[in-house]
Amino acid sequence: MTDQLTQQDVNNTAWAACDTFRGVVDPAQYKDYILVMLFLKYISDLWADHYAEYRKEYGDNEERIRRKLERERFILPYVEFKDEKTGAVADRFLADFHALYERRKAANLGELINIVLDHIEEANKAKLEGVFRNIDFNSEANLGKTKDRNRRLENLLGDFAKLDLRPSRVSEDVIGNTYIYLIERFASDAGKKAGEFYTPKSVVKLLAQLAAPRPSDRICDPTCGSGGLLIEAAALVEAQGSRDFALFGQEVNGSTWALARMNMFLHGKDAARIEWGDTLNSPALVEADRLMRFNVVVANPPFSLDKWGSAEIEADRYSRFWRGLPPKSKGDYAFITHMIETALPQEGRVAVVVPHGVLFRGGAEGRIRRALVEENLLDAVIGLPGNLFPTTSIPVAILVFDRAREKGGAREACQDVLFIDASRDYQSGKNRNALLDEHMAKVLATFRARQPVDKYAHVASLQEIADNDFNLSIPRYVDTFEEEEEIDVAAVEQEIERLEGELAEVRARMKQYLKELGV
Repeated sequence: MTDQLTQQDVNNTAWAACDTFRGVVDPAQYKDYILVMLFLKYISDLWADHYAEYRKEYGDNEERIRRKLERERFILPYVEFKDEKTGAVADRFLADFHALYERRKAANLGELINIVLDHIEEANKAKLEGVFRNIDFNSEANLGKTKDRNRRLENLLGDFAKLDLRPSRVSEDVIGNTYIYLIERFASDAGKKAGEFYTPKSVVKLLAQLAAPRPSDRICDPTCGSGGLLIEAAALVEAQGSRDFALFGQEVNGSTWALARMNMFLHGKDAARIEWGDTLNSPALVEADRLMRFNVVVANPPFSLDKWGSAEIEADRYSRFWRGLPPKSKGDYAFITHMIETALPQEGRVAVVVPHGVLFRGGAEGRIRRALVEENLLDAVIGLPGNLFPTTSIPVAILVFDRAREKGGAREACQDVLFIDASRDYQSGKNRNALLDEHMAKVLATFRARQPVDKYAHVASLQEIADNDFNLSIPRYVDTFEEEEEIDVAAVEQEIERLEGELAEVRARMKQYLKELGV
């Protein structure tokens, strides 16, 4: 019997903890309280585990132990309460989950949780500043009056007290994986547009591998959500034996941004720069008043975002939309254009998930699409199956752009576009479809070989695309038509006659049986 906690163990506890809030907090907000508490429990167990380890080395020299812990990861400070009359310390405890659990009967439990989180944030300002600003465990509006609030919070602490989240027992990506699990469970209630907060793990892996991050790369996700795509890209570089990379992201949703910061913290990516704000209207990844440039830009932006801010940024100070302004009711090409403009000239690589309308819609989108093809930036169009995302059944595509194809770039001579139709390769599931490793491997092998594959892939010249009026709809380039087996009409007619004869015999026998029975 193993002592290791499985992801399912943690998922089950997180889901059970949700019972604390059902009927009190909107389902879309469950994850905020649950995941902050899960984060607190994890870092508390991590601290306790390392503290015990270093105590063997440094004995009772707490100052040396704490300095070593702080150098390695983070610091858990002490909380002090002083007597108002005497000024003497009335209570002093480590700002961690275990101290809160010991005080779970306190009349001001919600306030105590907030105080502990504030102290942790203040002590780790460079890594966690602002992470807990959107969460209030003492909110009467969200959690009810004091008596009810305390009961719910005591139950929440009790749920997570059952989990031992020491590093020896659970993997460090538990927060991100549990977040994904909760998003899946609440997707139908959250009412968010497809892909806005959740990208299936298989799509994340495929997108990162298509972008092919390398050592020394600066990697950016301008709509980073909880940061899963950045972590996956980092893992690919680490698999090459290097930790020489830099991660950057921006996220518009405050609670999701906070989770991304926590996710980076837990994965040891403390140096990642994750900004909070609207990438299109207020890009925050800037230096010297210019957009930062990256070797790799990857994203799953919100699909066909309405009212994305076209009027406000028609005169964009960063001149991103010189190819044309996308329509105000569909922000797809606004995100695509932003990503391309932030990729390093003659070098940067871009991979982005899009709805199929991006491939063929006309008007302003058609003009932008034409410009991108004529600039020789588009490298590949990859169609994926439908029903991959928890909140939509529509099929999606991945567009890959490579600025090394520009004039002066290493791939300037490449003057074609690879089309892959992977829409029929998936494992059917009860609620949604899944890409298996074998499906992803097939896409990647075809992408890297860049050769035609019957009924699966086609390499189209730029002239062929121009002849199709710059429509990138995949069926125009990849013929997946299967010829039907030729039917022998005469044989079918003979079979029908034989069956009709047998049916007549059966009817005659049945009629005789009924007659004998007197029916």
